[in-house]
Amino acid sequence: MLMAVILPAMLASCSAPGFSASAHHEAVRRSNAMSGTLDREKTPAANTDASSHDKAVKAVEAMSMQERVGQLVMAPLYAGSDPSTLQHLIADQHVGSVLVIGNWTSGTAGVAAATAALQSYAPANDQLLMATDQEGGQVQHLQGSGFDRMPSAVDQGRMTTDTLRESAAVWGSQLKSAGINVDLAPVVGTVTVDRASNDPVGALNRDFGLDAAGNAEHAKAFIEGMADSGVGSAIKHYPGLGSVTGNTDFTAEGTLDTTTTLDGAEIGAFNEALRANPSMVMMALATYQAIDPNNPAVFSSTLITDYLRGTIGFQGVITSDSMSAAALSGIEPADLGVRLVEAGGDLACIGSSDYVQPVLDGLNAKAAADASFAQKVTQSAIRVMTLKYDMGLAR
Repeated sequence: MLMAVILPAMLASCSAPGFSASAHHEAVRRSNAMSGTLDREKTPAANTDASSHDKAVKAVEAMSMQERVGQLVMAPLYAGSDPSTLQHLIADQHVGSVLVIGNWTSGTAGVAAATAALQSYAPANDQLLMATDQEGGQVQHLQGSGFDRMPSAVDQGRMTTDTLRESAAVWGSQLKSAGINVDLAPVVGTVTVDRASNDPVGALNRDFGLDAAGNAEHAKAFIEGMADSGVGSAIKHYPGLGSVTGNTDFTAEGTLDTTTTLDGAEIGAFNEALRANPSMVMMALATYQAIDPNNPAVFSSTLITDYLRGTIGFQGVITSDSMSAAALSGIEPADLGVRLVEAGGDLACIGSSDYVQPVLDGLNAKAAADASFAQKVTQSAIRVMTLKYDMGLAR
């Protein structure tokens, strides 16, 4: 999803030094061993219980199709924008999630005022998922009084996991006080190429800087610390952006990963991190040649439905990286949400305000014309509402 950096430039990502060859081979061995234990019985579907799911089913059954579609869209509110600019989308078009993005410098009080206004537009019994990118280092949307300046993920990787969990709980409590309930972090990618050439992750120190197993353990500590303060997390960018050079935020011709496989260390780190019950999995916009050469991960049923849901058993919310990123610029905006849901995903994270209405219109039109697609919309809405019940946002 959109990512803001503490730099003059702002990137669009809704998202110690590189390995020696021997270290990389050891990481593969460790993660493969780790992945072998990840069967469907042992992998969390999400931090859910049956009652939340049952409540979600009843709630979605009572919704119109337009209301169900609204649950599948995350609209952006940029720093400096008046929350009322989203009132129509939330109150009348039922958008169920908001991305608080940009370089907010108004502190926890300023962000809390904006999130409270946004929540006032939503039904009292179906409040908004309120998300931001608060990774640390160069990627920290929310700053000012009440928000710590978070160290980069590489620096977090130098902490013990106990210390990181304690620190993440503090950062999470600051988000909670500002009305944020989901942190679109951590990045679980493992950098396998020269760090400086790895534009989306390594060059910005967005990874923990460890091997795959170490990254997984630190990701779990971050997720658990956020959960300790009542804030959800989203692991990203599945199945990893640590082996590419192009940045999907800026590379219009697409980004190709030629090395990541379904049985390798890199994806194994994500699958291990699922044990900590993140609220969401965010799909990358890159294409993975060895997994599905015909579709970016965000639109790959091979990766989402067959592997992540089928083989791994994750039944929670799957969100996109920013639908308005350059990597998807060759696709009509009205088709973006449709392709995500067709592949098995749930929540279209949108970094550009201009894309929100076309994504909603595309989803509504497809659902009206295609009964099987409408059923997929319903299932996705149930997953989103299950998360809301788990988080106390729905009742």
